[in-house]
Amino acid sequence: MPGQFPLRTLLVDDEPLAINRLRRLLKPYEDTFEIVGEAANGLEGLKAVDLLKPDLVFLDIEMPGLNGFEMLARLPYLPIVVFATAYDDYAVRAFEENSIDYLLKPIESERLEKTVERIRKMRLDSAVASPDLRHVFELLKPKKELHSISVKTGDRILLIPLSNIAYFEAEDKYVFLNTLDGQQFLTSHTITTLEEKLPDTFTRISRSTLLNIRHIREIQRHFNGKFVVVMQDKKATQLMTGSSFTDNLKNLMEL
Repeated sequence: MPGQFPLRTLLVDDEPLAINRLRRLLKPYEDTFEIVGEAANGLEGLKAVDLLKPDLVFLDIEMPGLNGFEMLARLPYLPIVVFATAYDDYAVRAFEENSIDYLLKPIESERLEKTVERIRKMRLDSAVASPDLRHVFELLKPKKELHSISVKTGDRILLIPLSNIAYFEAEDKYVFLNTLDGQQFLTSHTITTLEEKLPDTFTRISRSTLLNIRHIREIQRHFNGKFVVVMQDKKATQLMTGSSFTDNLKNLMEL
């Protein structure tokens, strides 16, 4: 129930020194955390959660066997989770944007204090939303690396290298792939699907246009905060940004 303390707390980390350090740092907060168990890897963590039914887990990510994300994905329910990790900046942003707390190793007492305050507020204030862990799992899944897009032309299937694609553009229900040498091919993908699957070198600048930022020749300011993007393709194609997607281009080009 919201507001009940101390929280039954499980520590999961494959480094004994990290576990010991966290135990020591949590000692002043015995009114908030009751440490009910430890686990040295994801498999042990699964068993411990099933047996102990903790309210909260301090969880390492990089562990042998099952990592932290794989462990959580197998749980029948999700307790409150605080990641203790040396993960990269991208993951940290994902945690921040989804209201999930994290502690970068080596854990510092000042940073832990903020975590404690956050947890207490979340438990005491029913208006504070629970973290969306499932969404973070999706954000952190490694994307399958694409090198080309397949298109049909007659009885043949061509593989167009991403490096040769200038932009994609939707017309009615169709999406066309446009190459640097001026060729155009009908694809079987939607703009939204392409945006999800393609690497960060492609960005969407309007509802109907997705372009390769490596093949931008110049950017021209237009009316109402919009931009005209001139491509490096054979036709020197000019593409207009849509009002809802202008920030994508601004962020990439630091405009």
